[in-house]
Amino acid sequence: MENLPALFSDLALILVTAGITTVIFKWLKQPVVLGYIIAGFLIGPNFEWFPVINDHTSVETWSEIGMVFMLFGIGLEFSFKKLKKVGGTVGVTALTELVTMCVVGFLLGKLLGWSQMDCIFLGAMLSISSTTIIAKAFDDMKLHREKFSGNVIGELVVEDLEAVLLMVILSTLAVSKSFDGMQLVSSMMKLVFFLLVWFLGGIYLVPTVLRWARKFMSEETLTVFSVGLCFMMVVLANLAGFSSALGAFIMGSILAETLEAEAIHKVTTPIKNLFGAVFFVSVGMMVDPHILVGYWWQILVITLVLLFFKPLSNIVGRLLAGLDLKQAMQGGMCFSQIGEFSFIIATLGLSYGVIDDFLYPIIVSVSIITTFLTPYSIKSAIPGYNVIVKRIPQRWKDKFSSRDSGIKVKSGKEVTMGSFLARQLKNMVIYLAIIIAVILISFFICSFIMEYVPRPWSSAISTALSLLLVSPFLWAMGFKHTLVNTTRKLMNVNKFNKGLIYAIFVLRFVIVAAIAYSVIQHFLNGLFWPRLNIGTPLYHWINIAFALIYTVLLKALSPAMRFYKRIEDRFMDNLNKRQSMQVFTIPEILQENCHLQKMTLSPDSQYSGKIIKDTDFRDNYNVSVVSVERGKQVVELPKSDFQLFPFDKITFVGHEDHLRLLQPKVEVFDEQLIPEREESEVEMYKVEVEPNSPFIGVALMDSGLADQYEAMVIAIERDGQFILNPSARITFQPADLVWFVAQKERAEVLMKMTVKY
Repeated sequence: MENLPALFSDLALILVTAGITTVIFKWLKQPVVLGYIIAGFLIGPNFEWFPVINDHTSVETWSEIGMVFMLFGIGLEFSFKKLKKVGGTVGVTALTELVTMCVVGFLLGKLLGWSQMDCIFLGAMLSISSTTIIAKAFDDMKLHREKFSGNVIGELVVEDLEAVLLMVILSTLAVSKSFDGMQLVSSMMKLVFFLLVWFLGGIYLVPTVLRWARKFMSEETLTVFSVGLCFMMVVLANLAGFSSALGAFIMGSILAETLEAEAIHKVTTPIKNLFGAVFFVSVGMMVDPHILVGYWWQILVITLVLLFFKPLSNIVGRLLAGLDLKQAMQGGMCFSQIGEFSFIIATLGLSYGVIDDFLYPIIVSVSIITTFLTPYSIKSAIPGYNVIVKRIPQRWKDKFSSRDSGIKVKSGKEVTMGSFLARQLKNMVIYLAIIIAVILISFFICSFIMEYVPRPWSSAISTALSLLLVSPFLWAMGFKHTLVNTTRKLMNVNKFNKGLIYAIFVLRFVIVAAIAYSVIQHFLNGLFWPRLNIGTPLYHWINIAFALIYTVLLKALSPAMRFYKRIEDRFMDNLNKRQSMQVFTIPEILQENCHLQKMTLSPDSQYSGKIIKDTDFRDNYNVSVVSVERGKQVVELPKSDFQLFPFDKITFVGHEDHLRLLQPKVEVFDEQLIPEREESEVEMYKVEVEPNSPFIGVALMDSGLADQYEAMVIAIERDGQFILNPSARITFQPADLVWFVAQKERAEVLMKMTVKY
């Protein structure tokens, strides 16, 4: 008999134990993530009265895959466009929490008598929340569509980016025992560069490929393709020095902008649930009762400080960002735990040998305890708000209530000099990231040319190819100009504006020339003027002259660069494709208050079967129906007498708050996967038609079997042959064996009319 790898028995133990504990926790009406953690503790190496897993390495790999799919799923529900919308709020909140918890953690470590590096690492670990824990809690508690959840997920993304920077800072401190500001700036620029390149390149390429392959896509191929893209980005992020979780999130956010986003979310959710269960079980396996006993008071103190200061700092940050007290507390109480990045930071400290061994198990124990308490912390937000709002002065209530509610309408956008400069700077950063990425790709291609083609031809070909590939983006950097009339108006305001705008244009020209100079220098050094010393000024002036000539030619070829607009148009089309496929596009001026949202009408909804004019969409929710999808049919702007059927996909327009209140009334889907039903009394019976039966010679439709006995004839066996689903005109003959379905009482009455059965 072939011996199975240990992974099979380990997975059987993990999934069966997790299944049993989660059923128990659902019965107890508790979040299933707690059941996963209990399951992990039971099968972990620290619980002696239960079978334990054998192949820890494979389970850790599966756990990391689970984290990847969790972040991929979050990305599918949250795009960078949403992050831009809540960017100011989440930026202020995340920064407030980061600074507060780093300081609190450092001071707490000092009070506990720990070393300085232990204190620094403790502050860093306490400042990062768990994206996966909060996301799972949102799923379990059906909170992912609440108003505050968008800000929470956005802040978690910002915190993950902060964690990347923290790891760079801590690595520098661990190696050099000093802070290197230049390395921090370099790491931030590297992070921004890769995020821009991945997002811009992904939005341009992925929807284009999906559009071409759409007619060949089934659920199977879409699953394979989307999961493949996810892991491809995970690999790229790892090669760039970032976490696999960040790569998975980025690909999810890219796919969130495609038409296939909902289908991808549907086909990948079961995979996410499977691997996610392994991830949370593996977290529970790290619980060590001996550590809990040996360092119980340190763990208790850190946990209490975390549970108080972390939500408090987040709430303060949200209030500073302009949110009302209710939203601030709902969002802030979600941040009451530490998670996977804290483990990574602790592992980093151990690998450099700068923190004590006891710190890692303490942090894991604190993480487990706070993970248990996270759902309860989230649930306590509204009761806590009700208690606080009763006790604070009225002037505070006025200050902290509804500061971002109400309908805000902006009559128009006035372009100021500040907004003009900000737009120019943003475009320059984006173009520069694309240019660097294209140059790196061209250098990679040209390395093969330089290897197999002799000089000087290889250098000439490589230079020409690199400049050709990058020329559309260099042209956009240096010479593409929009808002011409607005620019002229700003220049006419005063001489300072005019000089500043000219300086911006000159700077763009200089950047293009500098990039061209770098490419020429890279390939043509010493090729056509070998007698010149590379370090001489004349050598550099010749290269500068070539770069200026190229830049001037690029300006002269502006008409030929119109195809760049097609590249940009394709990107914008891909970015806005999901919105453009709606009935209409909401102008930016109204987007703060007006939203389109698609909902699937449940068979159990009170609106199922009603005509639109008989619903309370307008009266109670102030929303309107703008389209209904029924199969392949799309009814736009349906009339008031249009009837709504179950599983119709209805697109509503209205305020975000009103749509959120309506959604549970439209999408009424039972959590129970297999609904309970009463045991059926209908059975199948067989009866033989006797020679004296009153049914002989009577047609089935005239027999009264359906009307009087509520019986359905399934088959008639005649002369050894079956007549399945017989015609209503068939007549009964002696010795026919009639198979029928009926309730027991009716069947007994019917069968008493014959002797044999």
